[in-house]
Amino acid sequence: QVQLVESGGGLVQAGDSLRLSCAASGRTFSSYAMGWFRQAPGKEREFVAAISWRGAVTTYADSVKGRFTISRDNAKNTVYLQMNSLKPEDTAVYYCAAETSTRALVKLTEYDYWGQGTQVTVSS
Repeated sequence: QVQLVESGGGLVQAGDSLRLSCAASGRTFSSYAMGWFRQAPGKEREFVAAISWRGAVTTYADSVKGRFTISRDNAKNTVYLQMNSLKPEDTAVYYCAAETSTRALVKLTEYDYWGQGTQVTVSS
């Protein structure tokens, strides 16, 4: 089992950057596929980005492609989401997720472990 704690959210202006971090407990972090999802008020939780267990494969939602970058440091048990050129529509609670898999998983239902979320607010 793994526990996840997100950090790095905040209030920024459109065009700014933020880096989210997700720290995982446990000694087997490298065996987990990791993902970032987000949920805006009144909307369903949606996929943002995912990374495979060793970091070789990444995949992104079309809405963030070219602006967001997911990465991981298995030595630090941490996955990151670098968010550049932020837009007001990126405003949401961002969640980190983990699952024992070698692949980059894009479906919400594929993940068993979730963090508590971190708020990102982008003002226009």
